[in-house]
Amino acid sequence: MGRAVAVAAIPLGTSVASWSRACSTSSRWTRISSGDPKVPVLYQVERTRTGSSFSVRSVKAVQHGKPIFICQASFQQAQPSPLQHQFSMPTVPPPEELLDSEALIDQYLRDPNLQKRYPVLLNKIAAQEVPIEIKPVNPPTLSQLQRMEPKQMFWVRAQGYIGEGDMKMHCCVAAYISDYAFLGTAMLPHQCQHKVHFMVSLDHSMWFHAPFRADHWMLYECESPWAGGSRGLVHGRLWRRDGVLAVTCAQEGVIRVKPPVSESKL
Repeated sequence: MGRAVAVAAIPLGTSVASWSRACSTSSRWTRISSGDPKVPVLYQVERTRTGSSFSVRSVKAVQHGKPIFICQASFQQAQPSPLQHQFSMPTVPPPEELLDSEALIDQYLRDPNLQKRYPVLLNKIAAQEVPIEIKPVNPPTLSQLQRMEPKQMFWVRAQGYIGEGDMKMHCCVAAYISDYAFLGTAMLPHQCQHKVHFMVSLDHSMWFHAPFRADHWMLYECESPWAGGSRGLVHGRLWRRDGVLAVTCAQEGVIRVKPPVSESKL
């Protein structure tokens, strides 16, 4: 869903192009049905409201004549305010001191104590082509994989150079980044007991607080406060390296696991 969401954000931003200093304040995507990666997506934009300070735009993504998801975004003209506060950024090692996901997976695969079921999953993750760089913070050891909390942090940035450019473009890239491994946070305490059969996002919301560069390292802090009823809820925060909270995210998704295999009593 991350790629479709990022692409959908482009026509949304274009519809307020006359606002030279406008930035997206919030956006929410709701999945209606699964998309077909082999078929082009038609994005239909509606100018829901245009005000002097805030504007609202809606977009519907359509395939085969039917909507696959809808999105509503708010845009605001830049305005100063004396009312400001934020949480403190977690204290973590800088990205230069950490292994990237590829090196970390290679390290796991070389461990002679790795359980037989893990190599297939790790090789599947390594084979994915992801246009972002990822460096997990405090990656778990093999023994810790069996008792993880529903929390994780990693440094992320887009591969390549984007430049200063339009802030709306960095918001599009951040929308893609925010979807990566986000819902999987809810599975961390259960990954040794259950195998995922089906996992997909239902709702994905973002709130943009401060300017940022998506091609610069940002800390992605993810946590899942709740899971149940075949659903999982996750919250996330994207921090700039200077400690400024740039983006807040929330996502709810369907998580269905494979039924346990009963052992034969014969």
